[in-house]
Amino acid sequence: MTEETFETFKKDLLVYLQDARDALLWKLEGLSEYDIRRPLTPTGTNLLGLVKHATAAEALYFGETFGRPFDAPRPWITGDAEPNSDFWATPEESREQIVDLYRAACAHADATIAALPLDAVGRVPWGGRSEVTLHHSLVHMTAETQRHAGHADLVRELVDGATGQRRGGENTAPGDEAWWAAHRERVEHAAREASRSQAEPSAQA
Repeated sequence: MTEETFETFKKDLLVYLQDARDALLWKLEGLSEYDIRRPLTPTGTNLLGLVKHATAAEALYFGETFGRPFDAPRPWITGDAEPNSDFWATPEESREQIVDLYRAACAHADATIAALPLDAVGRVPWGGRSEVTLHHSLVHMTAETQRHAGHADLVRELVDGATGQRRGGENTAPGDEAWWAAHRERVEHAAREASRSQAEPSAQA
């Protein structure tokens, strides 16, 4: 394959990575300090913590891995932080601080991506991992960031009902509150019907 083809692959991957980055950040917009930090799952998942975690991952996979260190906390490397400390923000860590650091880590990552070919080799500096290519890191971070953007989708919906990959509920079905309530009821009804139909043959056996 030609160098132009590899550059096209790189651009395609970066488009999807940037799309996930943008989604993570817009999920914070318009919310109070409490709402961006509040844990909404039994394991404490929260919006600002997802951005904080993504910052550390960008810094690791496009920074230190390729000999281009970026100054961002990576607690799983040092081992001197409490478990999950990269998934939530302390009261002393401001929204602006975390968002600005995320943007800076992404810009640093983009510089690494632009400077190196896809087959450039780096080494993840923890856990005895084998060598990785820039291509591997791009695929990994795209998948990871999209996964956490999905987490942010659900958390934001639980906070105030806002949905969609982009602002304004784009890429979700159109409908007002009443429509969504009726839709949810249809899904609940279907789940109960399926549960009953599965239980009935067992009862007759």
